[in-house]
Amino acid sequence: MHVAHLTLHNFRSYADLDVELGPGATAFIGRNGQGKTNLVEAIDYLSRLSSHRVASDAPLVRAGTDQAVVRAAVVKDGRTAVLEVELNPGRANRARINKSPLPRPREIIGLVRTVVFAPDDLTLVKGDPSDRRKFLDDLLVLRAPRLAGVRSDYDRVLKQRNTLLKTAGIARGEARETAISTLGVWDAHLARVGAELLAARLRLVDDLRPYLGKSYEAVARGASRDDAEIDYKPSFELDGATDAADLTDALLAELERRRKDELDRGISLVGPHRDELQLTLGNDDLRLPVKGYASHGESWSFALALRLASYDLLRADGDDPILVLDDVFAELDGERRQQLAELVAGAEQVLVTAAVAADVPVALQGVRYVVADGEVRRDE
Repeated sequence: MHVAHLTLHNFRSYADLDVELGPGATAFIGRNGQGKTNLVEAIDYLSRLSSHRVASDAPLVRAGTDQAVVRAAVVKDGRTAVLEVELNPGRANRARINKSPLPRPREIIGLVRTVVFAPDDLTLVKGDPSDRRKFLDDLLVLRAPRLAGVRSDYDRVLKQRNTLLKTAGIARGEARETAISTLGVWDAHLARVGAELLAARLRLVDDLRPYLGKSYEAVARGASRDDAEIDYKPSFELDGATDAADLTDALLAELERRRKDELDRGISLVGPHRDELQLTLGNDDLRLPVKGYASHGESWSFALALRLASYDLLRADGDDPILVLDDVFAELDGERRQQLAELVAGAEQVLVTAAVAADVPVALQGVRYVVADGEVRRDE
């Protein structure tokens, strides 16, 4: 799979832009603030309908305009499809395939798959649990696009339930009893949707684990594939439950047990939104959390290994994802640059951004574009 052509209209800094792309490595070279990351961000947005840089769509629309368009010709198995997303902050976005509108924009998710390496990846290791949950959910949705709907449903139910908990917590008499009785309905919704999301995350972590060990061994000096480990740490004891039906029952029981605490605090304390992806380094004798114990180099290696493992897992599913290396080489020493370049050079399409051409390893010096003063020109 690769993107053959990218068209942007009022996306970020670009009023209008057309760029021809192809298989192999393509590098976008330009000083910071010139718009090189905007190009790869647009392709990644088509993959997941979200940005790896910002949480909402509003910053993606060029200042002074109210709509942006991202369009790409994507080639897979010799066939080309044109994917298009219309971003309308404050209103519903729209998506099209070969000019035909889709009923829901999220139906475009997963038709092009990307794995993005970026300087912010260090937050996967050093950031909050929400950063690691997002990492899992983004990968889940790429593997099984229907889970975008499950995740959206869970967020909606959680918001409604939290509102009800706050209301019940401050209400008195009959109003409180009514709110609490209604809470049972939302418990059922949360348990059902939450169990589906939880079951999918548990399977994903099991699938990702062997790839992580292999990737960490490849990028960390002197490491073995047993050094890096990931485990899913839910917000309550699962007692061996792994399928959605058993997890639904377990979630319902835990919601009942924590009812008083939730009413006192006015917030949902149980569910996938409180879970953690545990990252550890070491061996059977001593295994420590990466966060707080790993060196800067080990943390970077672990973050890179998570991305490489994601790429290998998606590739094992049958698709060669588009790899985006967004300004990461400036963060790595020469040895790690070379290791990463050699590991990804065989991908069908690799898109690289860098401030200076010298940062791009020889293995990835394919087609080069210079990005400056709002223009993107091929460097012949």
